[in-house]
Amino acid sequence: MSADGLNVIALISGGKDSFYSLLHCVRHGHRIVALANLFPVSAGDGHGNRRQEEAELSIVRPDQQTQQTQPPSLYPSDQVPYADLNSFMYQTVGHEVIPLYAQATGLPLYRQPILGGAVRHERDYDYYQASSSSPGDQNQGSAPADDETESMLPLLRAVKAHHPEANALCSGAILSTYQRTRVESVALRLGLTPLSYLWKYPVLPPPQATLPDEAQLLRDMAAAGLEARIIKVASAGLDEKHLWEMVTSETGVSRLKASLRKFGFAQGASLGEGGEFETLVVDGPEALFKKRISIPENGRLVVPEGGGSTWLMLRGARLENKARGADDNDAQLAVREPAMLDAKFQTILDSILDSSTWSGALVDSAYTELATSGLRGKLSTRAASDLDNIHWAVVADSHALGSSIQRETVNVVQKMGAFLSSHGLQSRNISSVIVVLRNMSDFPKFNEEYGKLFPNANPPSRITVSCGDSVPEGHNVVVYLTVPVAKAQVARNGLHVQSRSYWAPANIGPYSQAIETVVTVGGIPTALRNVLIAGQIPLIPASMVLPPSSAIAVQEQVVLSLQHLWRIGAEMKVQCWGSAVAYFTHQPGEDSIEECAKLAGQAWSLAHGSPDEDENEDEADGPDPWDMKYNSQYQSLGSSSATSTCSATVPDWSIYTLQQQKEPTSCIPPMFTAEIESLPRKSSVEWHAHAGIKGIEEGSVELIQFASPGVGQWRSWNLVIKTSGHIVLYTTLAKLMEDDESDMAGFSSSERQLRNAYSESLHRLLPNTEAPETLEPYLAYVVDGNKTRGLWTLNDTSVLERFAVVPCRSLWTSRGERLGLLALYKTMLTISDD
Repeated sequence: MSADGLNVIALISGGKDSFYSLLHCVRHGHRIVALANLFPVSAGDGHGNRRQEEAELSIVRPDQQTQQTQPPSLYPSDQVPYADLNSFMYQTVGHEVIPLYAQATGLPLYRQPILGGAVRHERDYDYYQASSSSPGDQNQGSAPADDETESMLPLLRAVKAHHPEANALCSGAILSTYQRTRVESVALRLGLTPLSYLWKYPVLPPPQATLPDEAQLLRDMAAAGLEARIIKVASAGLDEKHLWEMVTSETGVSRLKASLRKFGFAQGASLGEGGEFETLVVDGPEALFKKRISIPENGRLVVPEGGGSTWLMLRGARLENKARGADDNDAQLAVREPAMLDAKFQTILDSILDSSTWSGALVDSAYTELATSGLRGKLSTRAASDLDNIHWAVVADSHALGSSIQRETVNVVQKMGAFLSSHGLQSRNISSVIVVLRNMSDFPKFNEEYGKLFPNANPPSRITVSCGDSVPEGHNVVVYLTVPVAKAQVARNGLHVQSRSYWAPANIGPYSQAIETVVTVGGIPTALRNVLIAGQIPLIPASMVLPPSSAIAVQEQVVLSLQHLWRIGAEMKVQCWGSAVAYFTHQPGEDSIEECAKLAGQAWSLAHGSPDEDENEDEADGPDPWDMKYNSQYQSLGSSSATSTCSATVPDWSIYTLQQQKEPTSCIPPMFTAEIESLPRKSSVEWHAHAGIKGIEEGSVELIQFASPGVGQWRSWNLVIKTSGHIVLYTTLAKLMEDDESDMAGFSSSERQLRNAYSESLHRLLPNTEAPETLEPYLAYVVDGNKTRGLWTLNDTSVLERFAVVPCRSLWTSRGERLGLLALYKTMLTISDD
């Protein structure tokens, strides 16, 4: 059970998902203080009158008699007093039974009518953007009064007024970003922690010795004692004969899947996620349901709605007493928690715990020069640096230093806002941020001020580290921004999960798990996309705490946080990584950090696996239910497009040339270990994937590596991606530290060495390529703060336009070699006809 038990408002619709999510709250030691429900207004009243919202609030107490006695015969099928609103947000069918839940569960029930309809159809709900009086205005205002999402606001305010201790809200979102982001938006505005324990449940580990099957959720509901009946069907394959089917039973699951399979179905169909069916819970475990709801057969009136939709109007519902079970209700609550690690990452953990089983190559092939398929010597090109993005470094002005971290942060945030505005940009245009703090203890105060810059949905992804005294003297924080240039800006696509679940950690601050940006060449957008993922620390998603301390704590944290990265990458359809760094907190001795570097290298290599391992992998997640409702290409359940999505496995081996696929270790991108001072939440490790790349065609990628001989050895990794007559090149340069090398003479000297090394690397890759002297990396890591002298020197009116630099205590390759410098480049190569 969770150590920080929450007081939860349970948002219920009567359906299986909201009640099963509620059971998970109980399982985690949270206290349910009230049920909340939104119901449709009477037919003929339209979408209701918002001015009546306070008067229309109803409260049903547990001791209040709410038996239904009205016979259904009074309502012939042509005079149904209510119509199913087919809301995109709320289940409305079966609402006439909802009042019985108060007495059935012993919990107070608060109800209010649904006001408005689905006005805003975007997948990610952006309340602040909807509230703005103009596109550039980010001030909070009133959201559109007609959007049904806002119906939750007065309802939950009323519940909080009666239960001021309430601090969390649970809902049953499984795959629908549309629903999840709307619940999160309202919950967070009211200071409630959103809980969505079923989020991505179908892709989570199944019970041991059980094959993955999204219908496992229905079986788990049955095992928990939840009785859910189908009360609406709206899908090819399902018809009137499925109404009142007990879907939380093995027989119900089998019949449902067999019927849907006849027409083909997308992911989530067997759970009703695309609106295929809706359910009503009539009973559950004694820990929640004190009484059972019974509806007589003659009280279930079939209402054909047309277009394949049929539903039940329910009358004569009543409560029945249940046989008393054991006194210990918790002992009866058989709610299955998915394993923390899925099978792949559990195997990785087992392998690195037993070093004797480790026989894979530690990316040793990264130092092997590969023959390429006709790249060298055949292209005449001109190289240009990262033209997709602008990179800025921001520190506080001198007058804001020396007082408090809040004053310093306020100044930094003001400079960020002013500089964006001067370039015709807004904070919502920022794609990623790297925050370098002197002291991690300043993070909460920094976060409070920083967060004010990002009220909108899908804020930038973020990496946060503390580098101690390597931060410039007098300063406590340095912020690096990456902002796409105007031609590279597209509709914001990101992953911003703010609910607790079992899948991956929720956002604990103003950042997204991932933001997607477009790759351009010569100002022209390509099919390629960069996915910039936030730093991943090893929080247990359901509780948002670190794993308990143990002898295997470091290994477990390495693997768990890497799994978070992999899951987010798969959700964003990442096909490969450009490179990655695992940040480790300061270690007591050199041997210790060296072992950490090797440990991370093993986990990284094992996570990539090989093409053979992925041959029988299931295809990617199907379309989001939002697509099923709004995107015409997915609206036919049997459409081939609904099931022929790109692979969700990372990496997607098909993008590599056949030659490289035959040597899987040659396809593993480089990763490094950076020892810094400390990390958020006192974590031991944080994974930072520098770029996830998607939109890549089959057979168009090569990873080419060079090793420069002699003193001051440089290593070069070049991820070459061909696209539409162009080449996009991701280059990683690393300088090995010699035994007698203590320091470089300042960063300017390092930059000169770096420039020369990159020119040599580019020339070896493409002999005819001309590399301009101004070509710079977008991110660098240096050892020893002395190398950063003068790096952040700014005047009081400007922001430095330059790449990000992270100062480290030490820097390592994946096989435990010490580095002095690491730099990352993204280069555009346009093929000429010369």
